[in-house]
Amino acid sequence: MTTAQHKIGSGFDARSTADDVLAGIDLSGKLALVTGGYSGLGLETTRALVEAGARVVVPARRPEHAREALAGVEGVEVDALDLGDLDSVRAFAERFLASGRPLDLVIDNAGIMACPETRVGPGWEAQFATNHLGHFALVNRLWPAIAPGGARVVSVSSRGHHFSDVRWDDLHWERGYDKWEAYGQAKTANVLFAVHLDRLGRDAGVRAFSLHPGAILTPLQRHIPIAEQIERGWRDAEGNALDLAGFKTPEQGAATQVWAATSPQLAGMGGVYCEDCDIAEPATPGDQSGGVRDYAVDADAAARLWEVSAALTGVNAFSA
Repeated sequence: MTTAQHKIGSGFDARSTADDVLAGIDLSGKLALVTGGYSGLGLETTRALVEAGARVVVPARRPEHAREALAGVEGVEVDALDLGDLDSVRAFAERFLASGRPLDLVIDNAGIMACPETRVGPGWEAQFATNHLGHFALVNRLWPAIAPGGARVVSVSSRGHHFSDVRWDDLHWERGYDKWEAYGQAKTANVLFAVHLDRLGRDAGVRAFSLHPGAILTPLQRHIPIAEQIERGWRDAEGNALDLAGFKTPEQGAATQVWAATSPQLAGMGGVYCEDCDIAEPATPGDQSGGVRDYAVDADAAARLWEVSAALTGVNAFSA
């Protein structure tokens, strides 16, 4: 059964931290994978999971940088992975599968935002390729290791999904690139991925969720010029980050993905979009302040995107 998009009264909120939602939860013996788990929200997610007893695999485009960032965090292993390169995805997955270990939690956290027009692989738009297609291929290749009867896959989306539905006739923005709309399409794809993965995996007891972590200043903003960040009111005239109402700390920003990955409150549920450590409500038409847009949780669109993604990547763990 797929849950409805309505709050469940989790008892947590926008100010809850990853440690708050993990209080009383013992992850000893669990193995988690967190893409981008060495920077920003990913680093805080990794730290919180380890402190709750989990071991964490952190695939990283820059492994040496990741090892430096994670120095002192016990129970973490780093391996090379570039989500924009499907050969790298395949190689990482083969190495992991060869270890014979089951995965209990997969958090697709890594991503890029509002970058200049960039092409990767066979000419794919970088945000759609990295944020969605790379994670799609990774989860499908790792599927034999994703533990039946309790594993969760968490797809980190964003309120940015309000910016754009999937552009079915121009997925790679070959006609008139807009960095924010392209980001929006990629984030919509992250939600649709979780919707259909949950549909495919729930009979095996594997559930999937997507989420908006909140507004947080992290390295995710690295492609946005400081002048634009000042114009948006994120920084002062000298470029210093402002203490903005509504912006979260990294500890608070990591909370919703950790909650989605571990909370017993979500037992038997899946396929939903979350925010502020609860299931989100449907978005009000014309309001981009919260909730999930109908097109992002449409089951038919999710199935269509799955087939398109499988054709593009050549990977589908659920093919006949």
